[in-house]
Amino acid sequence: MNRIRLLVMGSVLMLALSAAAQQTAGGVEQSQSSVPSVSPVERHLQVLAEKLDLSNDQRDKARPILQEMHESMQKADQDTSLSNDQRTEQVKAARMKADKEIREFLNDDQKKKLDQLEQG
Repeated sequence: MNRIRLLVMGSVLMLALSAAAQQTAGGVEQSQSSVPSVSPVERHLQVLAEKLDLSNDQRDKARPILQEMHESMQKADQDTSLSNDQRTEQVKAARMKADKEIREFLNDDQKKKLDQLEQG
């Protein structure tokens, strides 16, 4: 039973890594597999929803914030005129902005959980 779990987890990890590689390659070609494609924003939202126990209303508020953050990060990553330090600063600024906006509608317990998540 443990071997089956290990095999499944390894397969999922390989699939996730190949999906990430395709996305960082500029979205060259979508995979021909039958696995449905989930956007990075939806994956990020799903993780936050699970870890912070977000309500549907909170998910709806977080989605555009995460979308903007991911677009800003992608834009910075693709801007060849930026140095690595500038790119890092833009990504950090996008994350900080999203963090601040999301915290506005979290309760105190969710904020503590987010702090723990960010430190881990």
